[in-house]
Amino acid sequence: MAWYEDWFDQDAYELVYRHRDERDAEPVIDLLEQAVRPRPGSRILDVACGRGRHARLLARRGYDVTGIDLSAHAIEQARARTRARGLTATFLRADMRTPLCEACFDGAINLFTAFGYFEDDADHQRAIDAIATMLRPGGWFFQDFLNALHVRATLVPEDVRTEDGYTIRQRRWIADGRIEKEIRLRLNGHEHTFRESVRLLTLDDFRAFYDRAGLELVQTFGAYDGRPYTPDAPRLILHARKRNRA
Repeated sequence: MAWYEDWFDQDAYELVYRHRDERDAEPVIDLLEQAVRPRPGSRILDVACGRGRHARLLARRGYDVTGIDLSAHAIEQARARTRARGLTATFLRADMRTPLCEACFDGAINLFTAFGYFEDDADHQRAIDAIATMLRPGGWFFQDFLNALHVRATLVPEDVRTEDGYTIRQRRWIADGRIEKEIRLRLNGHEHTFRESVRLLTLDDFRAFYDRAGLELVQTFGAYDGRPYTPDAPRLILHARKRNRA
């Protein structure tokens, strides 16, 4: 089983990333609105939506949002949390490599480095192809990924934090063009170990994926504050549009 088929179903994931809440998600959604200027009520697809924090922010701002994720537990949590906040959004368990429909969304998002998980770049291409298939001609795609050059230059090999009775030790290293992370969670006297592995995709990689999928890169950003992308920027944020049919 691939690491991403198990890790996001774990309750431990919530402990490791508990600080990644809706408030933490607001800056990237603000940037999306400033850069893309979606039409009111636009139909937006959230690819690898997780527990739905970005989808809820978009729903609160009046968009018609559908979130997809491979994790059944994440989808259940997204539905429950959205209902609890009195919001409306659709959440479906689905693989990002398989399109749900054709030309059925005005825009799509893929945020918080929810990409680069596959071993084979052919699968990354299939995912981008599927997203492009689901976009209407002229539709937009907004993707937020790590900046591989920045990661290589600033990698923190290990860190430890303790809070609320549990300890999280994270070890990071680069191997075979991927950022590898081992997460050790110690809770109630028991230690649990999990893994993450993300391909260090570059701007050139995304340009190639997009071009083959019929997407045109419009602009790039290097952080949620909207600064331009540079090799030393903390993020690689991409805004693309689907080419209109000839």
